[in-house]
Amino acid sequence: MKLISLSVIFSLFIYAPINAQYDYEPSDLFPFGKLNPEAPEQIKDFEPMIGKCKCKSTSRNKDGSWTSPIDMVWRFKYIMNGMAIQDETLKSDGKHSGSIRQFNADSSKWYVHYYTSAAPTAKLSSWEGTKTKNGNIVLYKDQTAPNGMVGYYRLTFYDISKSGYKWIGEWVDKTEKIVFPTWKISCQKEL
Repeated sequence: MKLISLSVIFSLFIYAPINAQYDYEPSDLFPFGKLNPEAPEQIKDFEPMIGKCKCKSTSRNKDGSWTSPIDMVWRFKYIMNGMAIQDETLKSDGKHSGSIRQFNADSSKWYVHYYTSAAPTAKLSSWEGTKTKNGNIVLYKDQTAPNGMVGYYRLTFYDISKSGYKWIGEWVDKTEKIVFPTWKISCQKEL
């Protein structure tokens, strides 16, 4: 009897720490996971986006005009036991995408790694940036314009609230005086 009791007690000590490492993962009760209190404070930058939104996405045609808006679902959730964020888009045109978002406290920057069903690649594109004083989240990636001008592809989340947000992708020159929008998304929170 003592052997059984000791083995039960021993297994509880072994199991408890293992189970605790998943406390903030998505679950039936929390389908989008939970923020880990041990995560950097900046993980809260994306807190209003956690959940599911219905969105409209439009992008620039080669002739400079804009496409008709397409329906899109954009879901954000906590991953890595609440220490990072993953998002995915499901678009009605069949071109789906997603990102892994991690905040690095040493550099005080967000690092975002992007992937898409439209162009599978061996190496993921990545952006880096921060939340600005006005509450926008702005991310950059070096990108040369078709005419050879050096600049960035800038991604901005703005008008962020509990009811939704907007997003824009723009090519900008290094001084950010020349701005050419190429992709816009507007989202309303559903869950």
